[in-house]
This record gives sequence, C-alpha cells and structure tokens, in this order.
Amino acid sequence: MPSNIREIRFLLTGLGNIGRTLLETLPPRAAAYEQRYGLRLRCVGLADSSGVAYDPAGFDMAAVAALKHAGGGVKALPQYDPTLGAAELAASAEAELLLEATPTNLRDGQPGLDIVRAALRSGKHAVLASKGPLVLAYEELAALSDLRGGPGAPALRFSGAVGGALPTINLGRRDLAGAVIERAELVVNGTTQVILEEMAAGRSFDEALALAQSQGIVEPDPSLDVDGWDAANKLVIFANAVLGRPTRLAELKVEGIRNVSAAQLQAAWEAGGRISVVGLAERRADGDYELSVAPRTLGPDHPLARLSRGEMGLVIYSDIAGRTTMAVLEEGPLGTCQAMIRDTLEIFGQGRAG
Repeated sequence: MPSNIREIRFLLTGLGNIGRTLLETLPPRAAAYEQRYGLRLRCVGLADSSGVAYDPAGFDMAAVAALKHAGGGVKALPQYDPTLGAAELAASAEAELLLEATPTNLRDGQPGLDIVRAALRSGKHAVLASKGPLVLAYEELAALSDLRGGPGAPALRFSGAVGGALPTINLGRRDLAGAVIERAELVVNGTTQVILEEMAAGRSFDEALALAQSQGIVEPDPSLDVDGWDAANKLVIFANAVLGRPTRLAELKVEGIRNVSAAQLQAAWEAGGRISVVGLAERRADGDYELSVAPRTLGPDHPLARLSRGEMGLVIYSDIAGRTTMAVLEEGPLGTCQAMIRDTLEIFGQGRAG
C-alpha cells in the first residue's frame, strides 16, 4: 500500500437495502477515493439478523452483496462467529469506523443503539443511517462523541438519517451557522412522495404502496412511512442536531397519509401545487419551536411544490440567510449510501481523525 494512502477499517451493521447497496457501491469507486482523498476503505466486520463475522484481512464486499441478493446472510460466511454479538463486534474489533444501518426500531432503538454506544465508548467513529438510536438517545450519543464530548472524542455523523442524499443536517449545522432558523419545512420522506403522486394519478393506496416497495424505498415496517413516523423521526433528529432543542418523539403532533383522499390530491395537482408530508419547525416568540408532521397542501408558489416525482426537499427561513431551498432526486437506497460515504470522508478526509 503506498505510503500516502490511509487504510480505514470499518464495520458494517445492517445488511438490508442500504447496507447491501453500500457494499456494491464502494468497490468500483475504490481507486477514485484513493486518488482523490487518499483513503482506502476495508470492511473487516459484518452483522445482520443472521449473525456476525469478523476478518482482519477484510471481506470481498461485492461477494457479500451477491450473497445477500441471493437470500443468504452473514451466517453463511466462513468467518461467521456464533459466539460474537454485534455490540461486542463494535466494542472489540480492530477498526476505526462503524457504519450502522440496522432497521429503525422506535421501541428501544435496538440493536442499533447498543451497537453505536459500544463503538463510541471504544473510541470508534460512527456513521449512522439508522434513526432509532438518534431519536431515542441523541443527548447520550452526542455526549459520547465530538458533538458534545471532550477533545479527542470519536466523531458521530448521521446526515443520511435525515433525507438520504439531501444534506439536511449539514445545511442546518454548517452552512447556516450563525443564523437563527425561524421556520423549517422538511419534505424528507420519499416513500410518501411516490405514494401520493401515484394516488393522484389514479392508483389505490395499496397499489401505490406496493409500487414504492418495489423500488426499495419503503421502511421494513411500512407504517413508519405512511403514518408519518419516519418524517417525525427525522424532524426529531433535526430539532436536536440543528435547532439545539432537546426533543422527543412524543412531543410532536404526527399525522400520516391514510386519510388523504384522491379528490384532495387531484385538486392540489390541478391547481399547480401538490400535497406532501411536511415536517414543520416554527419558532415562537419565546424562542422555542412548534414541531409537527402532517400532509400539507403546497400551493403553486411554494418552493417545495416544484418537487418532481420522488424528490425530497427542504426550505429554511432564517434571520440572516433569508430563504434557503434544496432538493434531491434519488431512487432507492443509493442516496443514503452516498450520505454515509460523505460522512466518512468528512471524518477522515479533512484531517479530523488522528
């Protein structure tokens, strides 16, 4: 290995749509990352619902992705270790980085929460796509990391947990630093965007949901999307990480799309607008924020009414920057994988991690 290339050994927990796609995405880009960022990413630990495997020499990522596509799991790998748990892997493996992509669990955040705790406590940096740990234990995890911890604390990043490739957290924390956010409107659930558009075009709710599932964009538990909880999770993370407001899910008013009628959708589209599930944070006179998630009719003059099929977007109003609008169009889990990669490159590519 050339002396100017730094090898980063990482663990990947969760091999569903996101984790599997990440394993497919990294190998063909390896040479470009070495040349541009001076980094080589080696996967040395894996965990899915079937078990855990660890190999200091590294796994063939493409081969593991093919195994998952064929319906197999980590248990089928020669390196499978029946005595090893995912949290133990995160605590004890010789690696610098955890990539966490287990399914969202809003009951207790497991298994992701214990995995992330173990990684941070052992000094490993953590990049999360999973939302449960952040929704249920943001303050705890921030205190274990560079977000709130002391000098030398491991980095915690999670831009992919709030809108996939849409840089929601980066925009709020970095690019609007120094400004006071007066109002934020987040359309960060691509699943409901697709479902509502298909319903507006004449499909039934069940048909539209099945189509979104075929695209690989629906949460393992579809109710998280259609009942508004995925968008609410993301608004909770945004409130904690960007607004600096300690927030729990129970504080939000949340409404899903089950009661949106075809007539309402058609009327909105015919008027030149749309209906989207919007996570809203609005600053009150006392400086606190009202937080809610609900389907909202966006008129033709609203910036987010211009979102095309499947797009996600946000508009933030602040005292200095005025109105900031961003949008992203992504299909499937690839955008979330890109967000995990950009978080990794931020940690290791700019001299942050020693």
